[in-house]
Amino acid sequence: MTKPNSDGVTPDQEPASGKLGIPKRLLPWLILACGALVAGILILLGPDVQPRVADSVAPLVRVAEVDPQTYQYSVHTHGTVVPRTESNLVVEVDGKVVTISPALVAGGFFAAGDVLLEIEALDYRTRLSKARAFLDRSTSDLDNAQKNHKRQERLLARGAVSDAHLDDAFNRLKIAEATLQEAKANVSQAERDLARTKIMAPFDGRVRSERVDVGQFVRRGDQVGTIYATDYAEVRLPIHDDELAFLDIPLLQHEQELATYPDVTLSANFAGDRRQWRGQVVRTEGELDPDTRMIHVVARVAEPYGNTEGQSGEIAPLSIGLFVDAEIHGRTEPNVTVLPRTALRDDNQLLIVDSDNKLRFREVEVLRVNGSNIYVGKGINPGDRVCLSAMQSSQEGMLVRVVDEEDSVRQPSSDTAL
Repeated sequence: MTKPNSDGVTPDQEPASGKLGIPKRLLPWLILACGALVAGILILLGPDVQPRVADSVAPLVRVAEVDPQTYQYSVHTHGTVVPRTESNLVVEVDGKVVTISPALVAGGFFAAGDVLLEIEALDYRTRLSKARAFLDRSTSDLDNAQKNHKRQERLLARGAVSDAHLDDAFNRLKIAEATLQEAKANVSQAERDLARTKIMAPFDGRVRSERVDVGQFVRRGDQVGTIYATDYAEVRLPIHDDELAFLDIPLLQHEQELATYPDVTLSANFAGDRRQWRGQVVRTEGELDPDTRMIHVVARVAEPYGNTEGQSGEIAPLSIGLFVDAEIHGRTEPNVTVLPRTALRDDNQLLIVDSDNKLRFREVEVLRVNGSNIYVGKGINPGDRVCLSAMQSSQEGMLVRVVDEEDSVRQPSSDTAL
């Protein structure tokens, strides 16, 4: 049995239309129709809208005006200072050390010919005296043998002696000559041994280390110190084989032809000051490292302990063992433009901004890529404006806006403008 609703009417007795007499199933469609009618009226009564294409905004770019110059290439490397000549002090005779030079200490300076160490020489003077006495006796024996030989020859000519006497005289003459040669050799050996009791400096130099003291007994072959020359210092500098193209280094010439080798500027922090030394490449080593593709050149600095000054004007020594930075001055190239590496597109292209601020692709000759800079030769003209900004997309004739135009391209610190 169906229950009546709140109005006392059962669901079977409810009307099929609303209060306005519109069937409920048509009410949604009526609402949609009214909405469409209102929208149509608004469109008809609204203002006319004209379609318009949106204005394109030209991208902002940075440019640099080209100013070709003559540049001197340079190659930067580093190395450790070593002496050109280094020797070990070796004792050549046995004996007790009686004198040591004050310069024979680590770091001591000496001049060529200075006596660095002296060994007791009394025994060697005695040996020399004996050798000279033996020489005098041998000289006398030879003189007697020569006179006797001549006498036997005269007697044999008169038939007073036999050939055997002449043979004996000739044999004694040869023995006397050999004895004299031995005596001379003994004197020479004794003189050399006596001279070797003094160890003298072979060149102007400095002591690296010493291992001897007064009263110590030394034997022939003992090493008592290490010294090195101070006329030149050398630095072994590694260079990549590609960098050799920018240096005027004759790979097959000899060391004496130094006029063709490039100059080198060495620099290092020493004693609280940034110091520089001038040198020259004197040779290249003959081998190329197959792993690193490096070849070593040797730079030489004359008078490393007195030819240079620091920023304060103080004389600055180029000490052995110092680690230095080196700038090798290479060949010069005319009409070179140095640009930031970001300006390079596709290995050999630049974007040029013309007078109408439109992009133009330009193929150029890239002479060198070094760090953050590129060196451009042919293909670029003075006054051209090169786009420096990195662009995700670019097209020939694309309009751009110049935001930061530099007066000219400045040279990098690694090379020198001439």
